[in-house]
Amino acid sequence: MSAGERAKAKAEQVVGKTVRKAAHAMHKETLAAKGAALETRGRLRGAKERAKGSFKR
Repeated sequence: MSAGERAKAKAEQVVGKTVRKAAHAMHKETLAAKGAALETRGRLRGAKERAKGSFKR
């Protein structure tokens, strides 16, 4: 299950970054903030998975 969560985290990071950059290009600051939040959530999910992986070994 950890591999699925890692993939989900990476997908959130990529989608968040894409949304953020596209929104900035269109001067939509609210949407850019939502993209940044999604990217951050992906980063935090990835950190959680890395921490879980270090305890399993």
